[in-house]
Amino acid sequence: MNLEALNKVAVAMAAPGKGILAADESSGTIKKRFDSIGVESTPESRRDYREMLFHTEAAMRERISGVILYDETIRQNAKDGTPLVKLIEKAGSIPGIKVDAGTKPLAGAKAGEVVTEGLDGLRERLGEYHRLGARFAKWRAVIDLGRNGDRSIPSGACIRANTHALARYAALCQEAEIVPIVEPEVLMDGDHDADACYEATLWTLKALYQELYEANVSLEGTILKPNMIVAGKKCPKQASIAEVAEKTVKCFRNAVPAAVPGIVFLSGGQSDIEATAHLDAMNKSYASRMPWKLSFSYGRALQAAPLKAWGGKAENVAAAQRAFAHRAKMNGLAQLGQWAESLEKAA
Repeated sequence: MNLEALNKVAVAMAAPGKGILAADESSGTIKKRFDSIGVESTPESRRDYREMLFHTEAAMRERISGVILYDETIRQNAKDGTPLVKLIEKAGSIPGIKVDAGTKPLAGAKAGEVVTEGLDGLRERLGEYHRLGARFAKWRAVIDLGRNGDRSIPSGACIRANTHALARYAALCQEAEIVPIVEPEVLMDGDHDADACYEATLWTLKALYQELYEANVSLEGTILKPNMIVAGKKCPKQASIAEVAEKTVKCFRNAVPAAVPGIVFLSGGQSDIEATAHLDAMNKSYASRMPWKLSFSYGRALQAAPLKAWGGKAENVAAAQRAFAHRAKMNGLAQLGQWAESLEKAA
């Protein structure tokens, strides 16, 4: 393992003013996105859509440090025959790959709890992905919270199973000279308040870093992709922007070692503006108190606007690219803690 090379990639992924584009939707997920705009999901339409984003060169070069791809996409060529991986590299971004195989019910755990699968054959797949150009990977673990005040979920069994799998995945990635993004997502789907999210996230992160330590994973060559500390969507009392920023930074300062180069948030169902505002507030108010960079790894929060603008029509490509460039710029400013300030100047 070349730790210096891994650290160089991880630091580049957390570069100031930049973040990661999550373009790793499964075929089923992107079909739902395309259904919403009346576009048939085919290998060609999926390629055209993603190629459009990767060809937004100014936004890619200035605001996107890396792109997470799906297995289909990392193997695809652009219309002119250029591998999509090469388009990403040409734009100054780092290609990455989603490697987990999704979630399945966790045997013996509480009803509804899941574990992420995909470790079988992962060593061989990582070797192939490295040859195809991937320099980082992503594995998502899913932690749910109980409803109606049920604090028995998440269970210790669920957290242990998922953090152990994340650590095994991360060790295999580093063996293959690939930077692992470890993604433990505490879902925001329920009716829990922000304090319940804080407790579950803190527990999960502490368990994760113990597992990574025991698996001999070098933290300098990793990136963390977590949820923010927010209330569940169905909770009647939503935390303010300032509260989300304060609770999130406090949680991570209590659990995430300083050796980690960067933390790139998932949007997790937040709106475009909410995800940007929360990231901006953290960096504006707490940058001097954090040992790691705080940035973004957004899917919907970067893609919802350009997808709608595109609508599957060639004549809308330029408008869609402008929408993508705008969202990338706004989040890049939020990474610097300058988003709210930029809005005030514009007004």
